[in-house]
Amino acid sequence: MPLRARQRCHAALTGLAVLTLSLALAGPAAADAPVDDARAADTWTEVGSDRADPLTESQGLASVEVPAGSPNRYTGIGTIPLGLSTRGWNHVGDPDASYDGHYVEPYQRDDGSTKMFRVQAPDGSWSEYVHTLSPGEALNNSWSALSPDGQWMLAGEWGTMNRLLVFPTPGVNPATSPSANLPQAATVHLDHAVRDVQGCDFLDATTLLCSSDDPEGALFGITKPLLRIDLSAAPNGTADVSGHVTALRQLPLRSACSGDFEAEGIDYDRRTGTLRVIVVSPGFCVLTDSKTYRFTRS
Repeated sequence: MPLRARQRCHAALTGLAVLTLSLALAGPAAADAPVDDARAADTWTEVGSDRADPLTESQGLASVEVPAGSPNRYTGIGTIPLGLSTRGWNHVGDPDASYDGHYVEPYQRDDGSTKMFRVQAPDGSWSEYVHTLSPGEALNNSWSALSPDGQWMLAGEWGTMNRLLVFPTPGVNPATSPSANLPQAATVHLDHAVRDVQGCDFLDATTLLCSSDDPEGALFGITKPLLRIDLSAAPNGTADVSGHVTALRQLPLRSACSGDFEAEGIDYDRRTGTLRVIVVSPGFCVLTDSKTYRFTRS
């Protein structure tokens, strides 16, 4: 999320101090956009939702398989450790976890030339992996997605982009070390531009599902789309791959308040076949009816 978006989120959270104000500005619920035949070919049907806490569940989420019985993980402004924020790492994006239990959170700061990935190993220990920006790379560090084999990590930038970035998975791939720069290994070249992608997760070795916070709708005919990206090959860090982008549906935009929603992180749990996406509500309703929506494949 860029600085301007983060400022929107922070402003909304300031409303905690004035929660007693009337929601008189509440408007009608926004309707989901219709789904055309092409999008319906891969249909994800909403099956439920849970309230998303604005402080601790408003940025991203991940299901963790190891150790068995681990709870789902969430990120938000309230989950950033004080030691990181005092060093300038003041935004955390959408995390992911490998099938063997390595958990990766993407961090960014407001200036400089680096981004950081914070990794928790299955034994509970934490380590930090810093990446120095490549030429032309945006400072934003919105999300991380770990390949099913665990060896490669995709990450994304904010804005209108025609690519995704490929890195060796920090803490998992033996080519990585906390004491060395985390290098970009390859690129996914997209056949269709995407805008403001807030999270991606692997459905299988060559398929990604992504949440886009696109507010305009000009790219796919709908705002806030759920995207599917079909890769030409599984990322292996030795060669670039291409990605075919399809918009599947609009994410749910329902709230007691009218205004600008914000699509956030995404998670696919292969154990249950459940897709989850966070959508933050407008205005003061960020406090009351932001949701993590659940979907299953029809």
